[in-house]
Amino acid sequence: MISESGEICFADSIDDAAAMLADRARGLVPIAGATWLIRAPLRKEAVPQNYLSLTRIAEMKGITCTDDAVTIGALATHQELADTLAGDGQFQGLAAAGGTSANPGVRRLATVGGNICATGFAAADVVPALLAQDAKLEIISAEGRSAIALETYLSTRTARPDGELVIKAVLPRTQAISAHARLTMRAAGDYPVAIVSVCGTLDDLGKLAALRIAVGSVESAARRWTALEQALTGQDLSPDLAETTARAHLGEFTGRDAVDAKGSYRVRVLPHLVRLAFADLRAQRERNAT
Repeated sequence: MISESGEICFADSIDDAAAMLADRARGLVPIAGATWLIRAPLRKEAVPQNYLSLTRIAEMKGITCTDDAVTIGALATHQELADTLAGDGQFQGLAAAGGTSANPGVRRLATVGGNICATGFAAADVVPALLAQDAKLEIISAEGRSAIALETYLSTRTARPDGELVIKAVLPRTQAISAHARLTMRAAGDYPVAIVSVCGTLDDLGKLAALRIAVGSVESAARRWTALEQALTGQDLSPDLAETTARAHLGEFTGRDAVDAKGSYRVRVLPHLVRLAFADLRAQRERNAT
């Protein structure tokens, strides 16, 4: 189908989509919710002319929960995350990320795959929450299907091969609890200037273990705060301690300057967000104990 601005194609399966994207001459750009794309003019970016709609591909939709894993289709929306994972202790952080991102209208359209793949969108709520859950991605390209850790994907995102498509994210089931904290400002609108997502377990002595802490919106891409993870592993679940320790490890970040906030401010608020996240974890532990 041809529109005034170019070509819009529809794929009925993942294999169809991979074949269409492999045809470089057509220059197709995959879209689903398109919430990032429609803001391109505001970012003064050129709008692509040719699109591949993924909305008919059943395999990329929905969220499946089993005893071993939670599998999230790339077309699952943020609102679906919030609705499906609400009340699931391990995934409270991810449910919160989906349920507080942007605004209700965007949450009903924005997809998990779009958050993962948008290279210019540092303030994506879902990505750090997925990082904290040790998500693995299933992808397809001209070479076929493969799996890659989300952490690895993000570190190579700007250099990924053309025509590659994220199909789903797979999160392993554990005995962890998780939390998500974000800070917005009037200048940033619906999007956070800093994000902290935490997931971890407690050992038999009540000490922190298997801790994963991810930070978003502070730098150009979300990433784990490994120094803080190491410093807090084996410690009590204490919001005071977490905040103090975070303040001692701020040198690991170089904040990005943007119209909504200076990079130095993004870094400076991280200990406060760490405290909020760990306070949430402690509240969850206390509820679980009753």
